[in-house]
Amino acid sequence: MPKSLLIVESPAKARTLERYLGKDFIVRASVGHVKDLPKNKLGIDVEKGFEPEYQVIRDKKKIVKELRDAAAEVQSIYLGPDPDREGEAIAWHIAEELDVGEKPLRRVLFYELTKKAIQEALANPATLNRGLFDAQQARRTLDRLVGYLISPLLWEKVKKGLSAGRVQSVALRLICERERSIQKFDPEEYWTIEAMFSPEGTGSDISDKKECRSFGASLWRSKQKKVSIGTGEEANGLVEQLRPLTFQVSKVERKKKKRNPSPPFITSTMQQDAARKLHFSARQTMGVAQKLYEGLEIGEDGAVGLITYMRTDSTRLSQEAVQAVREYITETWGSDYVPAKAASYKSKESAQDAHEAIRPTDVKRTPEKMAPHLTKEQLKLYTLVWKRFVACQMSPAEIAQTTVDIGAGDFVLRASGSVIEFPGFMTLYVEGKDNGDGREDGDSWLPELAEGQPLSLLEITPGQHFTQPPPHFTEASLIRELEELGIGRPSTYATILSTITSREYITQEKQRLHPTELGWIIDMLLEQNFPNIVDVDFTAKMEKSLDEIAEGRCAYPELLSEFYGAFAKTLDLAKSNMMNLKSAGWPTDLTCPRCSNPLHIRWSRNGPFLACSAYPECQYSSNYERDEKGKVHPVENAVETGETCEKCGRPMILKHGRFGVFLACSGYPECKNARPRGTGVPCPREGCGGEIVERIARTGRRFFGCNHYPECKTIFRGRPVLKDCPVCGGHIMIEKESVRVGLRLACPNPSCKHVESAEGGDEHQAVEGK
Repeated sequence: MPKSLLIVESPAKARTLERYLGKDFIVRASVGHVKDLPKNKLGIDVEKGFEPEYQVIRDKKKIVKELRDAAAEVQSIYLGPDPDREGEAIAWHIAEELDVGEKPLRRVLFYELTKKAIQEALANPATLNRGLFDAQQARRTLDRLVGYLISPLLWEKVKKGLSAGRVQSVALRLICERERSIQKFDPEEYWTIEAMFSPEGTGSDISDKKECRSFGASLWRSKQKKVSIGTGEEANGLVEQLRPLTFQVSKVERKKKKRNPSPPFITSTMQQDAARKLHFSARQTMGVAQKLYEGLEIGEDGAVGLITYMRTDSTRLSQEAVQAVREYITETWGSDYVPAKAASYKSKESAQDAHEAIRPTDVKRTPEKMAPHLTKEQLKLYTLVWKRFVACQMSPAEIAQTTVDIGAGDFVLRASGSVIEFPGFMTLYVEGKDNGDGREDGDSWLPELAEGQPLSLLEITPGQHFTQPPPHFTEASLIRELEELGIGRPSTYATILSTITSREYITQEKQRLHPTELGWIIDMLLEQNFPNIVDVDFTAKMEKSLDEIAEGRCAYPELLSEFYGAFAKTLDLAKSNMMNLKSAGWPTDLTCPRCSNPLHIRWSRNGPFLACSAYPECQYSSNYERDEKGKVHPVENAVETGETCEKCGRPMILKHGRFGVFLACSGYPECKNARPRGTGVPCPREGCGGEIVERIARTGRRFFGCNHYPECKTIFRGRPVLKDCPVCGGHIMIEKESVRVGLRLACPNPSCKHVESAEGGDEHQAVEGK
C-alpha cells in the first residue's frame, strides 16, 4: 500500500514524477485550480474585510472527490503545484478541501523535474506559505473588484462583452500613448555629407573601390563645432567647399572593448527574445515552456523535464549547473572560451531569488540530441534557452574599435570601424534587438592609417534624412516596458497581451501593436473616469504592495481597504458621468453637413459610427476612418452599384448592417427596399433559378445561400465563383482560405474532391466516387 500522496496541478507533470517515484507514492493532478470566485456575482464580501467567497469549480468536483479518496488511503500528503503565488493558491485550496485530520500535510517545491531535484524537494518539504497565498488572494480580489465593477459600465455605455482590468488597462494605455506620440510626431529634415577616401592616393578613379581599399567617412565638425545641416541647399554648399580641399588623417584612436554575454533567461527576457527571434507570442512561448518544464518523452529516458521552472524573475544559477556548463564549454570550444571566474548576474530587488533562472536541466542534452523527440516549436524554444544559458557562462567577446578623424581646412570628417578579434560567447548566441534600439558595434572595415597620412577623395555626396517617430510597441518591447515600469509580474505578461488582443482592443501588423477604434474609446473612457486604474505609477505602487504582502510585511485587508475606499467613490461618479456612446456619443471637431451641429462618435451593434448630436431631430450618420495623425474623417455610406430598385426605380447602394453588407434603395426612408448582396453565381439546384447571395448567420459567421430561401436551402461556406471543375465538369468552385496554403478553389460536389490553387493548377485530384 502506498505511504504518500503527491498532488500536482498538471497531468503531464504527474506522469514525469511517477517515473521517478516508486510504489510508495500515488501521484495525482488537480488539473489547475480547484476553487475560484463565483462567476455570477462579485464573490467578495466587502463588509467582512474583503473576504473572498471561493467555491469548488463545477467541473472539478469529481477531481476533488478523487483526491479526498486518495488522501484517505495514505499516511502523508505532499502538495507540489508550481513554486509561485498561483501554485501556492492551488496548494492552499487543495489543502482546504482534503480534510486530512492529523495526517502530515507538506508543501514541496519542484524547480526542475530531474531525479536529483525531485529527491531533494521531497527530502526537504516546507509548510504552506501564508504570505504567498495572501498576495495571490489580494491580486485576485483587486482584479475581481476592478473587472467585475467596471466591465458592466462598459457594457452599458459601449457594448456587451467588454472588459477592464487592473493591469491590462495600463498596458492598453501604454499602447495608445505610444500611438498618439507617433501621430503627433512631425518629422524634421536633416542632411549628412558622406565621403569615400582611398589611403593609396588613387585620386578620383573609383572604377574599383575594393582594389583601392576605399572607406567611408561623414562630415563631423566645422570650425570646431558639431555640424548640423537642415537643408539641401546648405548641404550642397558644404559639398562644394569640401570638394577642392586636401584631406589627411589628423587623429587615429584605437581601443579594445569587451562585450559581455546577456544574463540567463528570466520569464520576461525569454518572452522578449522568443518574440524577436522566433516570432512567438507571449502566450505561445509560455505554453511551449510549460511542456518543456513538465516533461516530455525522450526516447529510452522516458518523461524528462528539459528546462527549469519558467515563471521566474531571478537570474541566479546553481553551482552544480554552472560547473557542468563550464566543463561542457571547455570540451566543446576550448579553455579560451571559459572565463577564469564563473559569471554571476544580479537580479532585480523584487526578484524571488529562491527560483533559478530558466536553463536546461542537463546541458549535455543539446538541441541536436533532443531534435528527434521535440516538435518544431518545442525545439526552437529549447534551442533558445539552451544557447542563452551556455553563452552566459562563456568568455566575453573582444572587439577592436578604431576612430579616424580626417582634417580638411576648417572641417573634420570622422570614420569608425570595429573588428571582432575574439568572438567568445558570440560564437553561440547574440541577443535580439527591438525596433528603435539602434545598432551596436558595426563591422565596417578600416585600413591601417597613420596620423598625417594624406588621403584621396574618391567621391562626396549629400544625403537627405528625416527624424523618425518612436517605434510602435511589439510584444517584446511592451513586455520590457511593463517590466521596467514595475507593472505585472512574470506570470501575468502573457495573459495581459492575450486579453487585450482577444477583446479586440489592439491588433498586430508585422508584429507592431496598434490600438483599434474600440481600444481608443475604452482607453479614453477609462482615463476620464478611472484615472488611477490606468495610471502607471499607481499600478506599479500596487505591485510593490503585493510583493510586501508575499514577504509578510503588509496585511492584505489593509491594502484592499485603502484601494476600495477611493475606487468606490470613483465608481459612483463614473456611473453618472461616463459618456454613453450608445446615445450621446463622443464629441469630435466635425460638423453635421445637414444641420451644422457637432458630430459625435457613437457605438451600435455594428461598431462605431458618426452621428449628428441633434439626433433624433437630425438623423445624419456616417462611417468614419482615422488618418495617420489620428484625425477622424467621415466616409460616405452610399456606394453606388449600378443596379436599380425594382420598386421605385431609384439607384441601389451598398450599405453596412448588422448582418454585413447589403443592397438598399437610395430613396430610404420613403422606399425601404433592401436585399442581400449578390455574387452573380446562379443557384446550381435544378429548376431553382435563384442567385447565390452573401448572408451572415446569427453567430456572425458569413456564408452564401440562395436568395429563394426558404424554398431553396442551398448554402456554401465559402464564396462561389463561376469556374468549371476539370474533374467532374461542375460549373461552380468554392473559395477556401487557410493561413498555411493561402487561397484555394474546391469543387462543392461531395463525390469530387478536386482542389486547386486560386491561380490555377491541381493541388489534389480525387477519383470520382471515392
